[in-house]
Amino acid sequence: VQLQASGGGLVQAGGSLRLSCAASGRTFSSYAMGWFRQAPGKEREFVAAISWSGGSTYYADSVKGRFTISRDNAKNTVYLQMNSLKPEDTAVYYCAAALGVVVTTTRYEYDYWGQGTLVTVSS
Repeated sequence: VQLQASGGGLVQAGGSLRLSCAASGRTFSSYAMGWFRQAPGKEREFVAAISWSGGSTYYADSVKGRFTISRDNAKNTVYLQMNSLKPEDTAVYYCAAALGVVVTTTRYEYDYWGQGTLVTVSS
């Protein structure tokens, strides 16, 4: 499967952005999906994950209550709605797909990765 992330940009603190990740292939609904981010000089970290059905979601503590992950299997797309953005949310955001698990927050269980989209939050 190929993943294409989009929707990043420059936003002021307190603002909102919605990231999208479009997947190719006919088996999108079989994959658990996740969003990760990597800030300059830091390791890639988990942000949010959603099960193949959309029935289960998980969030990093740092984004809980501000970010919402969702998916539309008919459109082969997963979304990340980001509200109340903070400067510390600045990073390249990556979407990822995992096969063979219901849902996972573990980076190494993801099989496919998108190219990343840059989110910059100014103070």
